[in-house]
Amino acid sequence: MSIKSFKGQLATGTATKIRLSTNTGLIGYKIKSFNIIDETPGISNTECVAKVYTSVQTTGDGNVNFDDPQLIAVAFYKPQYGPAEVIIVDNKVVNQDIYVTAVDVSGNSISTNYLLELEQLKLDLNEATVATLKDMRGRE
Repeated sequence: MSIKSFKGQLATGTATKIRLSTNTGLIGYKIKSFNIIDETPGISNTECVAKVYTSVQTTGDGNVNFDDPQLIAVAFYKPQYGPAEVIIVDNKVVNQDIYVTAVDVSGNSISTNYLLELEQLKLDLNEATVATLKDMRGRE
């Protein structure tokens, strides 16, 4: 179908909701790319961790646990290492809201900018039901 882009800036330790849900749930999304950079590139000494979840998140932390089925993407950015390292669970299709978290694990209070690109997919009724139930239950 098409690519939808979402961008924003998160203060360290915070989260935001990306509204994706529809009345019918017949539109699904897969993450195509997830990029992050700190708010003062080249100036700050930061270590940003950003994550994308399928369940409600109200804060961000630096812990990464891929045993959590609700974690569908993570990015780590440290300027000295070059571009952000990104891991995406690319087979996950969602049709409910997702949540982006960010934290500066270096102990500074530098905000993190994110750019999330999602591929929009048309779902049939069975696929929509399965995606909705997985999102609601937080299971694979």
